[in-house]
Amino acid sequence: MDKVSLQNPVFATYVIAATIMILKAVSMSWLTVFRMMQVKGGFRSPEDLRKTPLNPAPDPKQLEPNEQVERIRRIQLNDLENLPFFLVAGFLFVLTEPTQMMARLLLYGYVASRLLHFAAYFTARSHDTRATFWTIGSLILLYMTCQTLVTALQ
Repeated sequence: MDKVSLQNPVFATYVIAATIMILKAVSMSWLTVFRMMQVKGGFRSPEDLRKTPLNPAPDPKQLEPNEQVERIRRIQLNDLENLPFFLVAGFLFVLTEPTQMMARLLLYGYVASRLLHFAAYFTARSHDTRATFWTIGSLILLYMTCQTLVTALQ
């Protein structure tokens, strides 16, 4: 069976996990815009103060940082710092031909850790809570990467 085929259940698992993570990351831009419109602030560019149907009463204060908007931007930045590593490490891990159970445990475990990290960050939980979920995902990435390296060196 071709390793990089949706007929391969391990690769299909990776595709599902990767797709969920990409959709989550892309949705953060939409969430940022939604929150900016909701609070009518947190804008970054001077041209955002032009009077438009979406901003009928521009105010220079709209360019001041807004914690609700900035929180989402920080979540998105965290995704951008972590997601590329997952996409590459997960793909390379699939090439090692892990068992389907191991692939599901690690790939879906990573997705779960990132979704829990998002929930903790979005709801302003403690750093310890966020760090716990981030650490789980990071350890999964390290394991997949080391396992891939060991397999490649054999």
